[in-house]
Amino acid sequence: MYDMTAAHKTLPLGTQVMVTNLENGRSVKVTINDRGPFVKNRIIDLSYAAAKAIGMVGPGTAKVMIEVLKTPGSRKVSYHPSGGLYTLQVASFINKAHADHLAATLSHLVDNVYIVLYKTGETIYYRVRVGTFKTREQAIEKGKLLTRHGYNIIITRYE
Repeated sequence: MYDMTAAHKTLPLGTQVMVTNLENGRSVKVTINDRGPFVKNRIIDLSYAAAKAIGMVGPGTAKVMIEVLKTPGSRKVSYHPSGGLYTLQVASFINKAHADHLAATLSHLVDNVYIVLYKTGETIYYRVRVGTFKTREQAIEKGKLLTRHGYNIIITRYE
């Protein structure tokens, strides 16, 4: 409750993410240590301390953007502009038809929508992503547009 932690449905446990409250611009770095939330249209469940840090305790929920900083076994992501390209992940599906449908829907709103295959053991995931951005700031701006249209966004490195 008092640690900077969060629950997420699919990110690996131990992943470090930056969560930004889009309503006030405040951010907090948290570590994913649990599964959830299991409420429709919610992407992350923050601990009390993390929610308080970004001004979510009163309202209880807020539009947020998530940026993956480090996954277990990876090296830390750098923030300098020459640190590589960024992309926005809008969703990840096991069903390819669902990924294709979302990609087609998004292509009416933004350019450069694509699907990346990710395999873990026996399962293949179809990750729907948008754009390649030279800077984190460019990714954040496009992410804000997508969140205004009701999409949950994860900023990650372009693979």
